[in-house]
Amino acid sequence: MKAFCFALLILSLQIQAKTVLFLGDSLTEGFQLDKEDAFPALIENNLKAKYPDLKVINGGVSGATTASGLKRLTWYVKAKPDIIVLALGSNDGLRGMNLKETEKNLSLIIEKAQSDRIKILLVGMKMPTNYGEPYRTNFEKLFKDLAKKYHLVLVPFLLEGIGGNPKLNLPDGIHPNPEGHKIMAKTVQTKLEPLL
Repeated sequence: MKAFCFALLILSLQIQAKTVLFLGDSLTEGFQLDKEDAFPALIENNLKAKYPDLKVINGGVSGATTASGLKRLTWYVKAKPDIIVLALGSNDGLRGMNLKETEKNLSLIIEKAQSDRIKILLVGMKMPTNYGEPYRTNFEKLFKDLAKKYHLVLVPFLLEGIGGNPKLNLPDGIHPNPEGHKIMAKTVQTKLEPLL
């Protein structure tokens, strides 16, 4: 009887539901797209067969910065996510914000998550060429440094293979279209799945 109960316990742990929070901005939200076309929903659909109890929360908000993401985190952790896909920083960079502030905010998000035993998948970004080489280089390096400091898995660039391609972006040239989100889903899922 004890062996049977132990087997049931092990089985229940193996099928325990996983909750993944995508904490991001308009790129995560799926700007001007149906919610099912945004990359978090695509990842959820891709993984449902293998992880039927997987729950994905799209915490993407247009215009979000690392500062606003830090404020929203307190509310989102009430859902008790197992993993946070941290995809913030783009708007900080586009607004030319002080990178020390961006780094501080991301560090606080990471430290809060880790104190709650939540895994973090850090998603990096890059700035357009018109922002000048020093800022662009330091912005990209920021994500690498955080990944190293906190021992995180890093997606180096969310828009890999998408940025600058008009076929994969909306007319604004900034936000990916549904085809672009399919590529983003593959890019992130490759790094996310081993964490599940």
